[in-house]
Amino acid sequence: MNKKNITFVFPGQGAQYVGMAKEFYDIPEYRIYFDIANEKLGYDLKTIMFEGPMDDLKQTYNTQPAILLHSILALKYFQKKCDIYPVRCLLSNGVKPKYVAGHSLGEFTALVAADVLDWEDALYLVHKRGKFMIEASKGVPYKMAAVIGLDKNTIVEICENTAGIVVAVNFNTPMQTVISGEDKAVSKAMEKCKDAGARRVVELIVGGAFHSPLIAKSAEWLNEEMNKISFKTAKIPVISNFKAKPETEPKEIMENLTKQIKSPVRWVESVEYMIKNGVDTFVEFGPGKIVSGMIKAIDRDTNRYNVDKMEDVDKVLDGISPC
Repeated sequence: MNKKNITFVFPGQGAQYVGMAKEFYDIPEYRIYFDIANEKLGYDLKTIMFEGPMDDLKQTYNTQPAILLHSILALKYFQKKCDIYPVRCLLSNGVKPKYVAGHSLGEFTALVAADVLDWEDALYLVHKRGKFMIEASKGVPYKMAAVIGLDKNTIVEICENTAGIVVAVNFNTPMQTVISGEDKAVSKAMEKCKDAGARRVVELIVGGAFHSPLIAKSAEWLNEEMNKISFKTAKIPVISNFKAKPETEPKEIMENLTKQIKSPVRWVESVEYMIKNGVDTFVEFGPGKIVSGMIKAIDRDTNRYNVDKMEDVDKVLDGISPC
């Protein structure tokens, strides 16, 4: 088997489930991560992750750090297994990806993987980010919806020709785009998308008009928090959701994150960029397989693996092994 060009990818909000990351707590060396997370955030995130209820876990300010923590632990366990994998498979020195990338909040996890941020700082930032996204949406009726089975250009045109604030914000796959904005404007755009031939248009239960101009204030607040934290030069290029291109310099990374929170997530373009530049294998770390599913919809010829639970690691290593 030929050596693969690998990218590590990380999920965003929506991947959470009650019981997530619980098995990692049974390993003493990883238990401390949950204790540090609770101390850093000032509340019991661990219990919310393990026991719920789902109504608490799906609160954005809980969801974002929970997914980041799960993703980091999955990555660390994978890296540990790489260190002891047979030398004959050329993985004894670990698996270094060509890029790292994350969907929305997953970009922060990617920054941890690239040694730009310490995981504790990233955890704190995404918790604050979740709070800011909700706070910025207060006072204005909002809505988000997923449009399935309609091309992005048609959706963008519909949004541009609908009165009020409604924009396409998550370009997840060629045929799945999320729109966000003012309640009435989004509702009108939803109807137009149905009339234009969308297979399904589904309202999303969310805490704000994410990635839209309605939460522009959250970008300012997040930028203030990021300026208190040390960002280092990336050891692995990080694909920016905002630019859909790689970045390594701290100043540009921070600017991209500030803009990302109020701008579209260009996931299709990001994946296409990586494939065009030689990536053929994606390994997703964290709860579920949402990102892997998106990548499959973008290019079925890619190799896709995921590490949600510890048992997934051997399957991934067997799949990416060059021997």
